[in-house]
Amino acid sequence: MKKIITKQSAWPAVIRGTKSLFFKAMLLPLSCVMSFCYQATAQDLHFSQWFNSPLTTNPANTGFIPDADYRLGVNYRNQWSSIMSVPYKTMSIWGDAQVFRDRIESGWLGLGGLILRDVAGSGGLTSTKIYGSAAYHQMLGVAHLLSLGFNVGWANKRINTANLKFPDQFDGKFFDSNLPTSVVLDAPNVSYFDIQVGLNYAFFPTDKLYVNGGISAWHLNKPRESFFKNDDPSTGADGRIAPRYNAFGNASIKLNDQVIVNPMAYYSFTTKTHELVGGGNVQYNLSGDGESQLIGGIYYRAGDAFIPMIGYVWKSLKLMFTYDATTSSLKQYNQSRGAFEFALMQNGFYNQYNGDRRQSMCPSFKY
Repeated sequence: MKKIITKQSAWPAVIRGTKSLFFKAMLLPLSCVMSFCYQATAQDLHFSQWFNSPLTTNPANTGFIPDADYRLGVNYRNQWSSIMSVPYKTMSIWGDAQVFRDRIESGWLGLGGLILRDVAGSGGLTSTKIYGSAAYHQMLGVAHLLSLGFNVGWANKRINTANLKFPDQFDGKFFDSNLPTSVVLDAPNVSYFDIQVGLNYAFFPTDKLYVNGGISAWHLNKPRESFFKNDDPSTGADGRIAPRYNAFGNASIKLNDQVIVNPMAYYSFTTKTHELVGGGNVQYNLSGDGESQLIGGIYYRAGDAFIPMIGYVWKSLKLMFTYDATTSSLKQYNQSRGAFEFALMQNGFYNQYNGDRRQSMCPSFKY
């Protein structure tokens, strides 16, 4: 995941022009604050393992569980530890489930929820987001599934101004937080409501092939997120969050009883920023019955990083680890410590019969 902040494209150019500790120590936390003077085009929290954070990728993924009845997940990401004394940390906990399967012919509802929390740098820029999601899934024939979902959330963003230092507090040698500053945050604690929608389609003609894709739109209500009361759009200062659009595609191909290949890609864009990630992973059956699997793969975020991945599946538990190895010009500042990310998930069934069901949309090692 890249924490894309509007002014982030400006401060790396400054860093490239100097190697002083002054800029390394100051520009990241300062850019977090100054980003609120400009259009909030892409300040969303998301993960490199977008495929292991389904509710932040597309609300239509809610209850879209090909091989279980419900699932729970935890995600954790740590980045910028080489530059920041306090690295960026992003955490989430989420869950979703299928409901009303016995009341809707060839369809069901999905219900879920998500809590996101992020702490960014020494300024204590903290984001907390809570979403509730719902989706409707309808079978079309025997090999097609169409899903439509939405979520509504509450978000809060706050910053500890006591830990911030500004250019006019530099006394010639050091930054003195006791010196007056012209930078005044009118509201260092802001909250707003947020709305998202999404659409998914899945095709599974045989037990050896599964294809899935989806699109979603975030911040449809264009909520205002600013620490300043009086934003002037004529100067480029607009605290509203512009809509962000996501698209993803993935497939699951069973080559034999030992190997399943999963290619996938993700694209996200808003008014001034975009992100493209592609790659895949391979599942290897260690136990014969599929209860123990080794997973390995690699992804590439265009213009930014290679992302190797390794994981392990034991029964209903899955643990995945990725590492963002920076390839852009920022790698000289990120040194040997890129971003690392963990995802832990558990799938479950409502009863023993469901746990033994023979039909699944995704290719599986279980028989």
